[in-house]
Amino acid sequence: VTIVGMMEQIQEAGVHSGDSACSLPPMTLSEEIQKELERQTRLISLELKVKGLINIQFAIERGEIFVLEVNPRASRTVPFASKAKGIPYAKIAMKVMMGQKLKDLRIPEPKMDLVYVKESVFPFTRFTGTDVILGPEMRSTGEVMGVGKTFGEAFGKSTIAAGFPLPKSGKAFLSVKDDDKEVVKNIALKLVDLGFEICATRGTADALKGENIRVSVVNKVNEGRPHVVDHIKNGEIHLVVNTSALGVHEVGAAYELRRATLMRNLCYFTTLASAKAGVQAISQMKKINLETHCLQER
Repeated sequence: VTIVGMMEQIQEAGVHSGDSACSLPPMTLSEEIQKELERQTRLISLELKVKGLINIQFAIERGEIFVLEVNPRASRTVPFASKAKGIPYAKIAMKVMMGQKLKDLRIPEPKMDLVYVKESVFPFTRFTGTDVILGPEMRSTGEVMGVGKTFGEAFGKSTIAAGFPLPKSGKAFLSVKDDDKEVVKNIALKLVDLGFEICATRGTADALKGENIRVSVVNKVNEGRPHVVDHIKNGEIHLVVNTSALGVHEVGAAYELRRATLMRNLCYFTTLASAKAGVQAISQMKKINLETHCLQER
């Protein structure tokens, strides 16, 4: 068994894996967890007697590993890992399926000295009436790669390639569901440290004020004008973090907010996991000069 690559998704389970940005190598998994994932992958592959490629999705909660699905086939992660490592894994898998042995092919394991981030590309701007909330139904129509010396640099480049570059300054609007109000405080504090002004809907603002975060209150669409959509259309907001129940495509005020964000081509995050990654990327992008990495020169 040869491990092609271990990619860590940024979105949590519940969002389709094809819609989640992900990192190669993993950024938050401990060495112990990674070794256990490799052990389980080998056991599953050998028990199923797979000859060729296999794709396994795991979920980890409080250190416990769950197997979500096992697919004895190639996946879109194979060409991504092949580009990152410079090894034609699909070609190798075909040779194995035709009868050659892995040990005879002597597949190298290149040193991973850069971080590779896959970001999904969505068609939302091309279809009126669509909502940007993600769930178990796959909605992306493509993907891009960001490469950098750190996760922040790679993720920042991937957002540029996907068409919504991260702002380095300006005003950030936060509006999150009740379950996210505790976690969003840390995101707001980091945005303040990066020089952003913070505005929020009343419920989210009240949570932030409890942490002595300077925040201005913005009306929801149904609370009178000027409201958040007015501020977005006037170019006064540069980053949006808006969460709702996973997979719920709301109508009314929340939908109008997300649609206005999309039509202004603003950087937006609909989960706190992606917002955390975005803040990390902004921090890194403010420190460096962008440079490219040629895949053929590794």
